[in-house]
Amino acid sequence: MIDLYYWPTPNGHKITLFLEEAGLEYRIHPLDIGKGDQFLPEFLAISPNNKMPAIVDHAPADGGAPVSVFESGAILLYLAEKTGRFLPADLRGRAATLEWLFWQMGGLGPMSGQMGHFNVYAPERIPYAIERYDSEVRRLHRVMDKRLAQSPYLAGEEYSIADMASYPWIGAYDRLPVDFDAFPYLQRWHQAIAARPATQRAYALGPTVNPDAGKPLDEEARRQLFGQR
Repeated sequence: MIDLYYWPTPNGHKITLFLEEAGLEYRIHPLDIGKGDQFLPEFLAISPNNKMPAIVDHAPADGGAPVSVFESGAILLYLAEKTGRFLPADLRGRAATLEWLFWQMGGLGPMSGQMGHFNVYAPERIPYAIERYDSEVRRLHRVMDKRLAQSPYLAGEEYSIADMASYPWIGAYDRLPVDFDAFPYLQRWHQAIAARPATQRAYALGPTVNPDAGKPLDEEARRQLFGQR
């Protein structure tokens, strides 16, 4: 059994994508980040950076005490190594997968998040910030498109944790659609992953956990989410 501390955000979706693909038994603990659940002492004990997702694995491979893991990239890597799935065993395949996993963690995720913040959530429009992050995310989409012109998936021929990490950040904001006309290989990849039954199961969890997804944030949610505690 794996306990998943989750809210339906791009980083949360990464982990449900893996768990559904791998068929692992897991239990969701909703972590309402708009109400400040990420600051509860019991959650900070397993995720000291007060960010979700996080997991607790009650059946670790070494047979010892439960293992907790925070940070979505670290969780994906942990689960891939636990199950022997979605991370190639050969040297070159593993290196390529980790390259693109860390590329997402250091680039696509943070830059897309900032793009979303300044376009969707910021209390005032700051043209410099909007242009800065819009341009960088478009550049990252171009990087992906060029890579996906060479192979079906980011790390090569097989679907991997690199794809699971990146997929939720493509089109994460309804008000900021991806320019798929400019990036046809990115579109092909995105459609292929969206069609996977495990992807559909993972995303179906979102409305059940947070029926208010997509609604405007109230002031308390803004305070909790944007560091005004």
